Amino acid sequence: MKGVVLAGGKGSRLRPFTYSGAKQLVPVANIPVLHFPVRQLVDAGITEIALVVGDTEPQIRSAMGDGSVFGARFTYIRQETPLGIAHGLGLCRDFAGAEPVVLYLGDNVLLGGISTFVERFAGSTAQGAVVLKEVEDPRAFGVAVVEHERLKRVVEKPTQPPSNLAVIGVYAFRPEVFEVIAALRPSARGELEIADAINGLINAGLGVEATVTSAYWIDTGKMEDMLSANRAILDTCADATDPAAHLIGGSKRGVAAIASGARLEACELIGPVAIGAGAELRGCRIGPYVAVGSGSHIDGSAIRNSIVMEQSSITACPGLEDSMIGRFTVVERAPAGARLTLGDHSRFEGPA
Repeated sequence: MKGVVLAGGKGSRLRPFTYSGAKQLVPVANIPVLHFPVRQLVDAGITEIALVVGDTEPQIRSAMGDGSVFGARFTYIRQETPLGIAHGLGLCRDFAGAEPVVLYLGDNVLLGGISTFVERFAGSTAQGAVVLKEVEDPRAFGVAVVEHERLKRVVEKPTQPPSNLAVIGVYAFRPEVFEVIAALRPSARGELEIADAINGLINAGLGVEATVTSAYWIDTGKMEDMLSANRAILDTCADATDPAAHLIGGSKRGVAAIASGARLEACELIGPVAIGAGAELRGCRIGPYVAVGSGSHIDGSAIRNSIVMEQSSITACPGLEDSMIGRFTVVERAPAGARLTLGDHSRFEGPA
């Protein structure tokens, strides 16, 4: 079995961060989002993985490499134009060959892994399988109609949903799906829809299984989604301080993951928090639910429920909250209660 991870979307809903970088490389708990599907595929025993990339291919290649650090081998497949999930999967036909594939959207976070899902599909005779999740408002999703664990149809973004079961970002298919995709026509929005591919299998009399998950899942498409995912991942972190980190004075309550070379002087940590490698913090109150990226400098500031990406500087901010601070960004004297969204290489200066 092989894996396919779609990592070619432009991420317009996650601007300004995607003006200068791939949305799949934006970090939660100091881990790029793209690492989650790759690691879960490897944990499920799938090590031959195609990364479908677009305009940000150079960044993704640089960040992800050949796959060896994950225990995998990557094949990069270019999707010149984002023409839909089914289109991205269809480009992987030669890569897949005669083997089944697990398709995972590269901007999704699903806690708990996919090993059980993969094992179940591998032992079945179904031609496809999908992971479903109950959601409060399914109108923004492909919505599933299920009978006896078999998928009957998928309705894309319906105004009157037939259920509250959303098709999320994890699928499995046998090679027959590529014949179905080859026969698809673009939808009204000009894309080859994965819902149409799934319905094509069903209409051809080929079974598609449905697995409903209760695990935490989110599509990290917007800033509030990123902060939610950051909280969820931080809640799973172990309390650990690298031996090469330096903690001088201060206090800690709750879980703190502190990486090598980090230096904290007279800081109050309120877990869960993650402090990246080489970060320097002085006289700060950090947490709860804060990830500070590697090489960042924070001085005389209080931060909660925020993501601070690598190599950024925050000074004299008495109450920064619910914020995302991009890479190589400078923030000085933001007022208490400030909520900032700053892309890479930005600068914010409050009144002196």
